[in-house]
Amino acid sequence: MHVLIVGGGGREHALAWRIARSPRVHRISTTVPNPGILALGGERCATDPVDWAVSHGVDLVVVGPEAPLVEGLVDRLEAAGIPAFGPTAAAARLEASKGFAKEFMDEVGIPTARWSSHDTAAGAHAAVDALGGACVVKADGLAAGKGVVVASTAAEAHRAVDEILGGRFGDAGARVVIEERLQGPELSVLALCDGRRALPLLPARDHKRRFDGGRGPNTGGMGAVCPPADVGADLVERVRRTVLQPAVDGMAARGTPFRGVLYAGLMLTPDGPKVLEFNVRFGDPECQPLMLMLDEDIVPLLVAAAAGDLPQRPLQWRPGVACCVVMVAGGYPGVYPRGMAVHGLPAGDQRDSHDLVVFHAGTREDMDGQVVTSGGRVLGVTAWGPDLAAARARAYEVVPTLRFDTAAWRTDIGLPGVQG
Repeated sequence: MHVLIVGGGGREHALAWRIARSPRVHRISTTVPNPGILALGGERCATDPVDWAVSHGVDLVVVGPEAPLVEGLVDRLEAAGIPAFGPTAAAARLEASKGFAKEFMDEVGIPTARWSSHDTAAGAHAAVDALGGACVVKADGLAAGKGVVVASTAAEAHRAVDEILGGRFGDAGARVVIEERLQGPELSVLALCDGRRALPLLPARDHKRRFDGGRGPNTGGMGAVCPPADVGADLVERVRRTVLQPAVDGMAARGTPFRGVLYAGLMLTPDGPKVLEFNVRFGDPECQPLMLMLDEDIVPLLVAAAAGDLPQRPLQWRPGVACCVVMVAGGYPGVYPRGMAVHGLPAGDQRDSHDLVVFHAGTREDMDGQVVTSGGRVLGVTAWGPDLAAARARAYEVVPTLRFDTAAWRTDIGLPGVQG
């Protein structure tokens, strides 16, 4: 098979690494020249992905990021007769509009926080006051994971409303969603979906705040653990029954069947799991430890999801735990430098690495072939261990050996009690 991967971050490198291990795959292409994907033999797709897929005999397209899904890439691929893993634009509205997702959850009975949506500052400020000030303020549209402010005070919430409606996120902030602030540990549960069934993956927990102890601004994700020690199979089944399968059923009833991967960001409240958000793609960095934990060929699963025919059985997973620590450029998630040489990277393609993989998130090769930084999140050091302590120790043993100017990371990924 020839598989084309759309996207070039840490999530896409993790998917490419897992796909490259499949005996069914003889060729990989990528729309972004991620050095980690290129090391796996990835060929650069330098034209429109649909044109490339048609002209180069692509058998499956795996779409990583949300933006091309929302823009209808899967619709175009399907119209051209190319199998694609990912939802259509209509189904991707679950992530494209937080207001749509909340209306949908209320309609089908999926538990979520109280909310309201506003396109005027007056209405949004009134909603903040009605919730007592401590609330969550969200840009309605796609904001690269940075359009959410968890406000502890009314002043903070009102400031977030003004920033979002004032144009900080462009069209994504034309509307703002005001939510009740829920309490409890967060959890990510993803499921492969074929339009009819939701097949859960292992649960994961990411750490979005920039600094240790869950402090500082939200980021795209500073690390993740899979599976968390406090989450058992009974809870995952409850999420499947009350969140994931109802979402798949509800989208099918609307005539927009959901195929691909559905990500439920959850708060484990005293009243049970409640949905904070839906994403329509693998989480980043949750995807990285998930790929280390998966203990079967992913390619037949991706093909089956795209074809609407997932197996009716649990997936196969390794015992143990995987931990991902994200290394970032100084200044992230604000202004940060680029083009800094990265040293200490493992040699080869890491295809045969089972217990430790350094995933490239924001890197590129310069004209001399040197790997340099190209984004805020630079590397995802992902390790497996028989338990969390071993996985953490292995990841943090490797992190300091990877060097670039201003490199920074959190030191508490996976520590008990660390939620943010």
